Amino acid sequence: MILLIHKDEKVIKITDLDSNQSLSSESKKPLHVLFDLANQYQNRILIWCHDSHQLSLNIEGIKSSFYLKNMMLSFSKKQYLPEQIGYIEDSPFLKVNKGVKYPTWLMSSEVGVIHASQLVKFESRIDIKKSFDFVLNSISKIGMPYGLLCYSEPKLLNNSSSFAGEKKASISELFKFVKHHYKWVWSILLFINIVINERKFPVLAFLKTILIKKNAQVLDFDLEPINPVTINFNKTIDVIIPTLGRKKHVFNVLQDLSKQSLLPQQVIIVEQNEDENSKSELDFISDRTWPFKIVHKFIHQSGVCNARNLAIKIVTSDYVYLADDDNEFDGNLLKEIIYHMQYYVFKVIAMSYLQKNEIEKHKNVIQWNAFGGGSSVISSEFLDDIAFNMVYEFGYGEDTDFGMQLRDSGADVVYIPNIKILHLKAPIGGFRTKFVHPWEKDALQPKPSPTVMLNRMQNSTKQQLLGYKTTLFIKYYKQQSVKNPFKYYSRFKKQWRVSEAWANRLSKAV
Repeated sequence: MILLIHKDEKVIKITDLDSNQSLSSESKKPLHVLFDLANQYQNRILIWCHDSHQLSLNIEGIKSSFYLKNMMLSFSKKQYLPEQIGYIEDSPFLKVNKGVKYPTWLMSSEVGVIHASQLVKFESRIDIKKSFDFVLNSISKIGMPYGLLCYSEPKLLNNSSSFAGEKKASISELFKFVKHHYKWVWSILLFINIVINERKFPVLAFLKTILIKKNAQVLDFDLEPINPVTINFNKTIDVIIPTLGRKKHVFNVLQDLSKQSLLPQQVIIVEQNEDENSKSELDFISDRTWPFKIVHKFIHQSGVCNARNLAIKIVTSDYVYLADDDNEFDGNLLKEIIYHMQYYVFKVIAMSYLQKNEIEKHKNVIQWNAFGGGSSVISSEFLDDIAFNMVYEFGYGEDTDFGMQLRDSGADVVYIPNIKILHLKAPIGGFRTKFVHPWEKDALQPKPSPTVMLNRMQNSTKQQLLGYKTTLFIKYYKQQSVKNPFKYYSRFKKQWRVSEAWANRLSKAV
């Protein structure tokens, strides 16, 4: 490890922590020195730390948290970019829980870690004339979509640490950052949102970025542990399958599971049928011999949230695969899962879940901005404190909310495109009745759906919620019948307020 101590955009000290020797550099600018070090010591871990944090730097915490070469860690109690970045970024990476290791591209010059072999990839792709914080955020923003795993990690510092100063980007720097890293239209939407929501008119800041082009880069990051990892294939995995009226497909999933090179410890099937007089149609569970334990729950209540919550309480293995009843996969699926979860120390993975003839868009392992209940694996240590929120039953947002609960618990959701599951997208089967939400009877329908609104209110920043409101207002105009823009604006505001009211009622319901 090599430690760089800086203050006021100047390097104070460089120390090789392995030999405890001081190093020198011709430059005094932190960015220049970091890139010089990265080129000289390409197989070393580089740490930057503000002078005020020297005594609080947690070297052991860094060692335990930084275990993959394609990681970038940082920590600060306050972010460099203004909260207005939320107006144009709709992702889970902005509402950062500072108490856990949380996935985010929001980096800080206060303290951080990156591997030299990864840093050198950016040398010709960024403008190192800009401030330290600006470039650190550029590196993470460019790298994250291609497999640079970026986190806010409180373990980098001891709890007693406090920062002597506060660095915050100006509105002008924010517009520059947006123009460098987003499509041009988002710069316009940022301007509109600031005008609408803050009654400010940053015309000059906006105009100064007119000629700036997006920093279009394509990078490649391979997963590589810092230290050798031993795989324990005695680790166990359970499989959860909620189902309703898809007998044939459930049988096929069990057949695929029975052919696994590493068998599940138990398969938990929650079969639903609202008819109180009905009987289970899954006779093959007891009529056949299966090479794993099957826990079969037959209930007269429909709803995937309830079904998964019931199953989660029965999980006893190290990992749990949340499956659908219309999955198809090869015989090495569970073995690949166990390997990836251990070798790369992943806590939650999302697998490729495409339909026939769909093409996979992602080549690298990346931090996923979503969560899918039918194609994800979770380390069971997180299941005691989280569950699918029943408020979202028969609505929208249960998977998104569950994913946010995982992130807030310190578990990143990592997408692995080379572990593939075929989604058959089977036709709806069995007896189903349409669930009627109470707001569907209202004369003025809420916009958006109250469950969507609740999800946004709970899992987004204030600026993200307002940015979503602006975007929805623009997109919805083409779809609705009121073409007078003033009448539409008035109606939209009323619908939004109705949705907020219902969302607040829902939040108190469970």
